[in-house]
Amino acid sequence: MSQLLSPSTCRSCGSSSTQAFYEIGEVPVNSVLLLSTRQEAVGLPTGHIELRFCDHCGFIFNALFDMSLVEYSPRCEETQGHSPSFRNWHESLARRLVERYNLRNREILEIGCGKGEFLDLLCTLGGNRGVGFDPAYVEERSIASRNSRVEFIPLKYPPESLRHSADFLCCKMTLEHIHDPAEFIDRVCRSLDKLRDTVVFLQVPNTMKILSDLAFWDVYYEHCSYYTGGSLRRLLMERGFEILDTGLEYADQYLTIGARLSKQPARFTTDMPDDLPGLRKAVSRFAEGVPAWLAHWHHQLRDYRERNLRVVVWGSGSKGVAFLTAVDLDGFIEYVVDINPHRQGHYMAKTGQKIVGPDFLRQYSPNVVLVMNAFYRLEIAVEMKRHGVEAQILTM
Repeated sequence: MSQLLSPSTCRSCGSSSTQAFYEIGEVPVNSVLLLSTRQEAVGLPTGHIELRFCDHCGFIFNALFDMSLVEYSPRCEETQGHSPSFRNWHESLARRLVERYNLRNREILEIGCGKGEFLDLLCTLGGNRGVGFDPAYVEERSIASRNSRVEFIPLKYPPESLRHSADFLCCKMTLEHIHDPAEFIDRVCRSLDKLRDTVVFLQVPNTMKILSDLAFWDVYYEHCSYYTGGSLRRLLMERGFEILDTGLEYADQYLTIGARLSKQPARFTTDMPDDLPGLRKAVSRFAEGVPAWLAHWHHQLRDYRERNLRVVVWGSGSKGVAFLTAVDLDGFIEYVVDINPHRQGHYMAKTGQKIVGPDFLRQYSPNVVLVMNAFYRLEIAVEMKRHGVEAQILTM
């Protein structure tokens, strides 16, 4: 898409038939930077979010997004790989992809590889060779094994004048960070040799779940693009891809899709579900329901404060940042817990809470633990018991 398009124009299909349905201002522009002082955290630059819904293709995007405000660098600490629950699921997904696409002794390319865990899994399990790109990759911080068949390049993809061959292109939890997805997909296609035989695997947050759960904590600045199954299929099909399979993962939090360039001319309506009526209703319910849901959490925290209860948030990633930015009452919540040792001792973007490890709870003795991702509830309960912490656990 041209950079000259109006901010309200859909960056997926080019339609001008979009409508704003959710706005929030003064949100931190980075959620996972390692911020070493409270002063640095509360002084982090902020931006504004205006989510717009495209009535033509179903794509949802932040019309006020400014890429120049966002930092992707070695200061980013985004990995979920310290969680046993996440690692078990990650390995399961990698094994299934190796079997589904016969990924053995193949060339694999990953765009947005993070700390490299998933690419390492794919190459180890299938005897594959891989190249991963991510400006936030740090070799000494990677918890991936030092696999000699894997190369990591700490750059955005595609670098200028660089072309690759790949049997399998993996792009997990990255497309939602791309403001102009149509242009990005086109650039990726141009950078790859023999793309027509390449399987493309994408994983993005499942926007239908975000909408249905009124999950305001899943809306943050770096995520400028939001996809449903229908809108992601349309994006790829308009670029000439045929859809191989789609799925939901991680308790329906993630949407996955496998595709390959079609040998036939692209047809926008081919094999497309009629999902737009349901999506319109979900967007409407989100717009109407979130204000009441925010009011509920404001009331809940006021009640905790009046009763002198100690409350902590468990999960210092983007969900925790978005939740606290929206509902924290003047620093009532003092601490955020995270099992990632590299985040401990740092501070939450904008709201400034100190990030601590689970062992800190022994001395703090919280009354309430707010878990940002219900997927980890059992794991967290076990960890709390191990540290002798008894508290009410509430999941988002």
